Amino acid sequence: MAVSPIAVIEDFLESHDIDFERQGESTYLLTLPGEKKLTTHVALVLGAHSLSINAFVIRKPDENTAAVHEWLLQKNASMYSVAFAINELGDIYLVGRLPLVSVTEQEIDRVLGAVLQYSDSSFNPLLEMGFASAIRREWAWRVSRGESLANLAAFQHLIS
Repeated sequence: MAVSPIAVIEDFLESHDIDFERQGESTYLLTLPGEKKLTTHVALVLGAHSLSINAFVIRKPDENTAAVHEWLLQKNASMYSVAFAINELGDIYLVGRLPLVSVTEQEIDRVLGAVLQYSDSSFNPLLEMGFASAIRREWAWRVSRGESLANLAAFQHLIS
């Protein structure tokens, strides 16, 4: 007898100590901890035939939008089970879909691992391409006020 996708998802999330909230009958909102991107918010939505995966990566770039989109498309070619996409506002997400027969603990582990890895590893490059001017302004403001630059250290090379 096959185990229901809901039971598989809940067992996985609880056994891996993942912070989540169930919303309605078919939606799970997860928070995955990262290193460069401190948290990645993921929605798992069970449909009639598939599990949808949606993870917010970063808001719409302030600048260099075409270069950001080109970078995302190039990354998509080598990614597992999810791909970068933009919504109607231009915000960047990771999206994917699995058939319900593929919803196993092993596959959820692979997919969430991919989401976390892609979100975390793309975060700083996307910030550099899409928000360099804002980073420079923030750096100057913090220097002028004697504020900590610790969480901007990865972008020191952008400061002339």
